[in-house]
Amino acid sequence: MHACQTRGEARILAVTITKDNPWAAAFVDLLDTFYGRGAIPIGIVHNGKTPDDGAYTRIVAGRKRPTAMPDAQIVLRQTLAAQPDSSVVIVQTGFSTNLARLLDSPAGAQLVKRKVRLLVAMAGRFADSQTEYNIVTDIPAAQKLFAEWPTPIVVSPFELGASATYPAARLSADFRYLPDHPLVDAYRAYQPMPYDEPLWDPTAALYAVRPDAGYFELSPEGRITVSDSGITTFSAGAGHARLLSATAEQRARIVEAVANLVSQPPDRCH
Repeated sequence: MHACQTRGEARILAVTITKDNPWAAAFVDLLDTFYGRGAIPIGIVHNGKTPDDGAYTRIVAGRKRPTAMPDAQIVLRQTLAAQPDSSVVIVQTGFSTNLARLLDSPAGAQLVKRKVRLLVAMAGRFADSQTEYNIVTDIPAAQKLFAEWPTPIVVSPFELGASATYPAARLSADFRYLPDHPLVDAYRAYQPMPYDEPLWDPTAALYAVRPDAGYFELSPEGRITVSDSGITTFSAGAGHARLLSATAEQRARIVEAVANLVSQPPDRCH
């Protein structure tokens, strides 16, 4: 997203965190600052899910102590209210907690309907009727989101990201311009190297910024439902949700596009 903003393709309005751990926000703040955009508002979730540190956030952001940040609902409402009608694209790559609470807030659904043009979410697993992490971590929130969200939704499902993986061998080649890069440090801390990470979240972000670039196939409109056990189902017909998929040729283009974007140097390093 930072590379896309540098290229004039997008503007990051705000980031909200769905992981209830202060180091997640500190890591995002570190990345924003690294790319020269430390003023981007960050909102944190309270009484949310997964309070553990995770595999890399504290390790990488440990030198940048967590600071007090506003609640995600405040950031969402203030950010949306300040934008022109039908102008905002929301990318959800975590749990549905924050957006479900936004719908529950006073006049929240009306605010969303007025300001949001599209929601792009990495969520669900539709090919084999198994659960997916972002959904099953907060099932009630996911149920509410997909039942009540008032604008078009495009979903990048588990199976799409799993079929397109980032080649870890490119870390050494593509990031030679800087010996200490927070993104590379996070990748290496997340799992024992080498490993090729599925592009679950980046596919959602890529579609949000470049929906007409031919990277993806788009299903007919339909409805997504979430069962009480976290199983996601897509039914074509009535509804305003669509699923992304990709051919083998498109997956190769997705991998190349993401690899080029994530390795683009910032205008200046901080």
